[in-house]
Amino acid sequence: GSHDSFSYWVDEKSPVGPDQATAIKRLARISLVRKIMKKWSVTQNLTFKEQLEGGIRYFDLRVSSKPGEVGQEIYFIHGLFGIKVWDGLKEINSFLEQHPKEVIFLDFNHFYAMDDSHHHYLINRIYSAFESKLCCVECVEYVTLLYMWEKKHQVLIFYHHPLHQEYPFLWPGNKMPAPWANTTNVHKLLQFLETTLGERSRYGTFHVSQAILTPRVKTIARHLIRGLKNTLVHRNLPMILNWVKAQKPGVMGVNIITSDFVELVDFAATVIALNDLLLEEDESAT
Repeated sequence: GSHDSFSYWVDEKSPVGPDQATAIKRLARISLVRKIMKKWSVTQNLTFKEQLEGGIRYFDLRVSSKPGEVGQEIYFIHGLFGIKVWDGLKEINSFLEQHPKEVIFLDFNHFYAMDDSHHHYLINRIYSAFESKLCCVECVEYVTLLYMWEKKHQVLIFYHHPLHQEYPFLWPGNKMPAPWANTTNVHKLLQFLETTLGERSRYGTFHVSQAILTPRVKTIARHLIRGLKNTLVHRNLPMILNWVKAQKPGVMGVNIITSDFVELVDFAATVIALNDLLLEEDESAT
């Protein structure tokens, strides 16, 4: 999976998003401030299509309306506004049309400046994009690849808002817990990932290990121009990847792992290769 999957493009010319504090919104009237914000808002280099082609199958999504804009259009957001959600959904669906056995997870986990009418608009867009590809809520353990292929389903949508109850194809957010370490220290991050894996539910939910470091205000202040990638990601990704290589999938093991800048190391290939351990277990059992 990728963290803030849509942030490969953010609009430094647009106003700052409603996910930011009032003080930052005031500061960001200065175009230089928005340029600096972009260096810290972008967590991926690859488009949806490029991420999919590289093996990413879980997408972490934050969305917002644009306050003051006429209509109900919804955009991806991370500090600054990204592309329209509808454009992203169409790009993803185009990939699925060409690869009918691929299955993806779309996790809508943060909503900003959205009332119920915005939500209904977005949910209808999601349905319009994928239609029969959408997998309705089911017991997690039933949802195998074989199950998805038989039903010709390809998309699981997780929607962290009470309105999920009104639509059978929206999975509740509590089926996709994603504990967040909120640290700049790679050793604390790895300890947190170990602890939360040990605490994960044995059955009934998926589980996201967020293998990401989060800048604090002072981190940004000290390294304004360098940005997220050069300050935190480049230096620590090799150690994070070593942790991934040491994991085992399955019950109480890793399930979904997310990272920033997924193309910088063999992240997706390393995670995918963990599935071989499950195949070895099956072979030894038979």
